[in-house]
Amino acid sequence: MAKKISFKKTHIKNNFQKIYSLVRILFFISLVGITGFLCLFVWYARDLPRPEKFTERQIFQSTKIYDRTGEVLLYEIYGEEKREIISLNTIPEYLKEAVIAVEDANFYSHFGIDLKAILRALLADLKLGKPVQGGSTIPQQLIRSTFLTNEKTLKRKIREIILTLELSRRYSKDQILEWYFNQIPFGSNSYGIEAASRIFFSKSCKDLDLVEATTLAALIRAPSLLSPYGENKEELLARKDYVLTRMVEEGFINQETAEENKKIEIKFSKKQQLIKAPHFVMEVQKYLIQKYGEEFLKKRGLKVYTSLDWDLQEMAEIIVKEGAELNKNYRAYNASLVAIDPNSGQVLAMVGSKNYWADSYPENCIPGENCLFEPEFNVAALGNRQPGSAFKPFVYVTAFKKGYSDKTIVIDEETNFGIWGGEVYIPQNYDGRFRGPVTLRQALAQSLNVPSVKVLVNLADIKDSIETAKELGITTLDKPLSFYGPSLVLGGGEVKLLDMVSAYGVFATQGLKISPTTILEIKDSQGNIIEKTKKTQKRVLEKQTASLINDILSDNKTRTPMFGSRSWLYFEDHQVSAKTGTTQDFRDGWTIGYTPKIVVGVWVGNNNNSPMYKKPGVTVAGPIWHQFMEKTLLKLEN
Repeated sequence: MAKKISFKKTHIKNNFQKIYSLVRILFFISLVGITGFLCLFVWYARDLPRPEKFTERQIFQSTKIYDRTGEVLLYEIYGEEKREIISLNTIPEYLKEAVIAVEDANFYSHFGIDLKAILRALLADLKLGKPVQGGSTIPQQLIRSTFLTNEKTLKRKIREIILTLELSRRYSKDQILEWYFNQIPFGSNSYGIEAASRIFFSKSCKDLDLVEATTLAALIRAPSLLSPYGENKEELLARKDYVLTRMVEEGFINQETAEENKKIEIKFSKKQQLIKAPHFVMEVQKYLIQKYGEEFLKKRGLKVYTSLDWDLQEMAEIIVKEGAELNKNYRAYNASLVAIDPNSGQVLAMVGSKNYWADSYPENCIPGENCLFEPEFNVAALGNRQPGSAFKPFVYVTAFKKGYSDKTIVIDEETNFGIWGGEVYIPQNYDGRFRGPVTLRQALAQSLNVPSVKVLVNLADIKDSIETAKELGITTLDKPLSFYGPSLVLGGGEVKLLDMVSAYGVFATQGLKISPTTILEIKDSQGNIIEKTKKTQKRVLEKQTASLINDILSDNKTRTPMFGSRSWLYFEDHQVSAKTGTTQDFRDGWTIGYTPKIVVGVWVGNNNNSPMYKKPGVTVAGPIWHQFMEKTLLKLEN
């Protein structure tokens, strides 16, 4: 019996020793495993960025160009990332809820990692036989998009988890969510919810409705694949419906609201809407790049407030496009318009061609060589064109400066002005008639050519007339004096529409000159003013002289014999001074007019300088000018 008891004790002892040895082995293995895992953890984490770098890192922001009110975004200059930083409290609640519902339903309850979501995604992937489901939380996505890559490796996943846990430990949920909304990509170079909202819907995210908000939330999973401008738009819309369903499941909205929004047709911004007033904006951008450099503009988040009046610009673009289409009947394929406030020099509207967005050229031309119409070329600011009789006021004002008056008499008769340019110069009036003795008022108001050449040669002088034009703002008369002859008064020197409108502005201000400007103010990303336009007027004409020109150019009775009593230059309820211009062979048609508050100029013609049918400036440019001026005067009254 004693032997049996002794055997049992020995057996128990041996079993205990075996169990103890097994436990020791398991403990050792576990210790080695945990140590190894910790070593692996430390090894992968050794060079990770600190999560607090969110508060230290510089996030690049695009430079934004606005209209004069600061409410209409015209264009953004950005590098690889188009971004605008906003605070969480400006984001609509339903947008936050849509993103949380579809991306991280347990965002406010987990500690950075959602184990349930990971397990659920793993089971779904195993069921489907391929990695489809994602279990990443919002903090994980934020870490990945900021510091890591999308490579599917153990090393990247461990690093992601480390940083996510540390991020969630250090910062509040709302802070993490704000960073997330400002950081994540949405495609089309947009990073952050505000940039995405402006790109896809042309509005700030605070103005998004529910269906737009859920569409942006749907984009997060695969922004390039689901782009509304790509081939998978239907997949995007299907995922949008899924987001609405998830919002119902999470209790954010009811089923009825979801079903109503699933039926709403979504209107995405056209790509061309990403830039407004393109010809004007390109001039502004050129100035900014020259002064600040392109890289600076792409990263520093400047806010540029321009002189543009968006209401006038929109109206101008429509009127120019419609008028230019009608002018095709006269073989005139292009048109341009500039409007300036003469008292400040601010450019209020600039239409460089009839349609910047035209996707074809007429008659299969080669751009830059023989095109009747080139969409992107800015005729207003860059085109050197002959002004025709629109140049005459500069010559007449030069004569008035020398003491001649509007009552001074010249003889309108056929006249040989000698050899100029290797040919005998014998100009003709537009109607082929001669009127005998006429006053300077009649000659200018009726745009008589022969008397005007006599004013240039005998009263004003070619050199002095050029100097007057330069003093008033014409910048292109830079050829030797011998180049210009008697035809100068009929538009023999090339000018820019922008210069002409600005120079006519001197008449509108009774002799005060101020150079044209397109920028009012520039602020940095912190709201500090770094540039502010401060221009002062300079007197370049005596008030009496300018007033005389204004009176002649608004004298409808005197110009009636040539233009008729109700021409495109006439306004029944307003006194508007105006002048037309038509070049030799009808290559250019002009109408420029003004009041003390606004100056408007219109050019019509072809980019390749080919002639139109024989129609004067008042016929091709006059209707466009009159319609725009008429609506502008009404706007200025209100």
